[in-house]
Amino acid sequence: MAVALPVQQYLRFVIRKFSNSSISRTLSGISSASTQFRLATVAQQPATDHKSPRPPSPPVIKPQVFRSNKPYELYKHDAPFKMHLGGELPSFEIAYESWGKMNERKDNVILLTTGMSDSSHAKSHYGNRQDGWWEKFIGPGLPLDTEKFHIICTNSLGGCYGSTGPASINPATGNRYATDFPLVTVWDIARTQFRLLDSLGVERAHAVVGSSMGGMTSLAVAALYPHRVGRIVSISAAARSHPYSIALRHAQRQVLMSDINWKDGKYYDGEPPQKGLNLTREFIPQLARQIGTITYRSGPEWEIRFGRKRVDPKSKQGLSTDFMIESYLDHQGKKWRYDANSFLYLSRAMDMFDMSDRLDFDTNNDTKHILHESVHNFRDKEDKNVTDYTHTHHLTKGMSTIKCPVLVIGVKSDFLIPSWQQKEIATCLKAAGNNMVTHFEIDGVYGHDTFLLDFSNIGSAVKGHLEIDFEDSLIPIFNSFSRFDIGNGADAFGRPDNIFGASLQQAERDGAKDV
Repeated sequence: MAVALPVQQYLRFVIRKFSNSSISRTLSGISSASTQFRLATVAQQPATDHKSPRPPSPPVIKPQVFRSNKPYELYKHDAPFKMHLGGELPSFEIAYESWGKMNERKDNVILLTTGMSDSSHAKSHYGNRQDGWWEKFIGPGLPLDTEKFHIICTNSLGGCYGSTGPASINPATGNRYATDFPLVTVWDIARTQFRLLDSLGVERAHAVVGSSMGGMTSLAVAALYPHRVGRIVSISAAARSHPYSIALRHAQRQVLMSDINWKDGKYYDGEPPQKGLNLTREFIPQLARQIGTITYRSGPEWEIRFGRKRVDPKSKQGLSTDFMIESYLDHQGKKWRYDANSFLYLSRAMDMFDMSDRLDFDTNNDTKHILHESVHNFRDKEDKNVTDYTHTHHLTKGMSTIKCPVLVIGVKSDFLIPSWQQKEIATCLKAAGNNMVTHFEIDGVYGHDTFLLDFSNIGSAVKGHLEIDFEDSLIPIFNSFSRFDIGNGADAFGRPDNIFGASLQQAERDGAKDV
């Protein structure tokens, strides 16, 4: 069922709201005939009061923040940190980069949480001129507008781009942690990032934005710290990892660990694994990377881009690389650099993520004050049509503390974290009583990597969500629908579909990375 009037009202509102920004110039060319938005099956609920008493803040240990001689800053937490699944870090460091100016009230901060393999370098700056992984999304007038917001992007705990992880030195032994590093969960990642915000004096972030594993982190943050987050964006993420996604990541880990030189992760002081690996200190098996590339992109894109083209049509066919798609996968496997143990730990963190775990969650008293209240509130508001199924029932309970405005974006061609999982997030949030949930589903060919490549659709949705005043007249318009399907031959602005042909080559020239 097509929606015409409400969507046009919404877009006119955005144009008026952001008349001095780039989004107004782009949205002015919209054509309702070529832009397809369809109603979701999730019905909007009447507005409710989301205000609740602010709980006492947990004790904060005085940390250190200093400018490092590296192209990022470091937050040092010099106190023991208990992990969700057991174990303890005597201390930890989080690498982060920032753009834009923090205002005096420190309430214009956007925390950008990353995918599994991304560094904190989302945007180029004076300390690192190289393009970041979200280069086109951050800057003056862009979706993450540096004229309005102070954007902070971190390298996740367990990563290998400056933050404490398996490659870090264990102060107890003087050696690298390797596989002695405690298991990392998305909950741990969320908590360490808010330790950073504590150190900066940020009591409440304007928003938390994340894609893939970062989208999981944004959900976890909103559940753990509902009074400290103004709104969240979750792109191509899931409230729980599906068996299919777990199976794919398991296959990647098995390929990595099968190398004779992996040595149970104790490879840092010896020869790096040789079988299908790049011979560098930071590496990932080429085969494991090729599996990842297959899951991050989509068949429709490759049909358009490669089809059955051969590398050399005149050569004799054999068992070696012959088709262009094979050559492309070989290239992707060779060019990527990442620490193998960090890959093992963070891919496992994604596998273990399950929002229903919130009911039994305890992180050093971070959230004890909200658990019983959230379950009680859920019982009063649950939607029996949604929560009859056991898994969605528990997910709804687990997400019942998330009361802020939420933007959920999925992609039809994503089969690593399929679009039904984003719909599941929106469904469970609404069943738990959150009436400020917007769900976009993008009809494109880039698969899971759409959030890196589709600036028009992803960017406009994110910008609108970050800058709209949810107390304004937009709420009645939002309540008339809850999901937009974007695509079917045109992008979100009514222009002819621009995801084919030249744009695919441009994406490669831009060096788009997979997450």
